[in-house]
Amino acid sequence: MKAHEYILSKQITWALNQGITLVGSKGRRGRSAYTPTLDQNLFEPLEQEVRESFEHGDGNEINVNPDSPAKMQAVHSSSAMGVNIFQYWQKIGRLPEIAAACGFCRKVDKISQKIVFEDKYPIDEKRFRFAPNIDVVIHNSDSVKVRRFAVECKFSEAYSSHGHSGLKEEYLKLNSIWDDVPHLHSLAKSICPDDKKFLHLHPAQLIKHILGLKAHFGKEGFRLLYFWYDVLGEEGAIHKKEISIFAKEANADGIKFHARSVQELIVALSNEYRSNHPEYIQYISERYL
Repeated sequence: MKAHEYILSKQITWALNQGITLVGSKGRRGRSAYTPTLDQNLFEPLEQEVRESFEHGDGNEINVNPDSPAKMQAVHSSSAMGVNIFQYWQKIGRLPEIAAACGFCRKVDKISQKIVFEDKYPIDEKRFRFAPNIDVVIHNSDSVKVRRFAVECKFSEAYSSHGHSGLKEEYLKLNSIWDDVPHLHSLAKSICPDDKKFLHLHPAQLIKHILGLKAHFGKEGFRLLYFWYDVLGEEGAIHKKEISIFAKEANADGIKFHARSVQELIVALSNEYRSNHPEYIQYISERYL
């Protein structure tokens, strides 16, 4: 079974086990892989501030029309996965725990203040109309050097047959922004305008996140986590190898980039927090392990 189909089938089974009758991407049409309401796809309803973040984002994740459910209602939605794993810690005011579990810092580093979903950091507002949306960004105190912990979430889409885009030539015309990242610059040129090197990783997206964060905070002012769903077999192995290739280039430029699988994070959270947060741990374990 292909990885994308495996993930989708597993999530459909989860929903059916919860007694949720799924609908298609166009309501009565399309494969039944969407929950009838958004709340049915979430551990807890969206907090008002989180809802506003998605409403202001460009991904159209929670907007609904009468004929089709919102994107986030898909059981295989990476944005829903991000909310299910990260929003809880914001709600209970325990951001250092999730930041440390992601490998960003130590639990004793009480520097994290809030989480913003679909956060934007424009690279050049004059050249580009839209800034890339970063799935999850932990905002830290203004008094510390590392101002942002950014998370790019990937679930089923990394294994989709639709492929992904390369980097537009317009980005390579931003001469000065590449001066301190020569390795990423070389990689960017190799995937412009089409990416024929990477099957599952989407390096153009990661490069744009890095350029935006770097433009606002400098190379030392952020860390970026690639948070991905691992699968057995050839597709998972290729994905993991591609992550390593990208990490090597980013780290060679002094960019603090690392990766952690969804499963690794959930196991780490379960080992440490099951007794104090049993409902949350049970939900994410049953849903994503």
